[in-house]
Amino acid sequence: MVLSGFLFLSVRVWEIIITVPIVGMLGWLVHVFVHANLLTPTYILLLFIVATLALAWEIFTVISYLRARHDALFIAFTDLCFLGAFIAGVVVLRFVTKYNCSSVGPVWTPQHGGVSYSSDPSKVCAVLKASFAFGIIDILNFAVTFFLALLVYHHHRNDDRVVVKREYSRSSRHNSRHSSGNHRSSRDYDRRPRSNSGRHSSRRREWV
Repeated sequence: MVLSGFLFLSVRVWEIIITVPIVGMLGWLVHVFVHANLLTPTYILLLFIVATLALAWEIFTVISYLRARHDALFIAFTDLCFLGAFIAGVVVLRFVTKYNCSSVGPVWTPQHGGVSYSSDPSKVCAVLKASFAFGIIDILNFAVTFFLALLVYHHHRNDDRVVVKREYSRSSRHNSRHSSGNHRSSRDYDRRPRSNSGRHSSRRREWV
């Protein structure tokens, strides 16, 4: 099952490529709201937090892949959690699909006191739609890596069983050889005094 590990690593790298734009685009929107001293809407903040945490998790698993493949069950569980989190973020942001970015109004622009802080509302709409699309792609990616991590776990679990069996067989052979050697030495030790006693008795008879 070397193929499953290679596919897992490849899809994980693809996840990083997809998640980076989400973090960048939504990070820009968060900066716009923070600069305007306004609360960031939930539909932006939720997906931004999920994408940021997912990006850190993806980079960590790629860097520590040789060690992480032995913890494939934990990785599968974590990927399943991110799968659910991305589904939640995309569901909250799904309303953006109803709008045409070429004809949006000031509703896309964060405003405070009638002052606009973004000169291009269509850009905000396009960013949200692109983040929505990349979020759907990440849902599919995490679903794939979840199943691949389960395959890697199943493969390495069988390897661990084989290693344990080999170690047990080697130890049992070593113990059997050690016990047989002790048994032979004890038999030789029991024979030697008998032969010496026979020689001493024969010598005594000759002197008599």
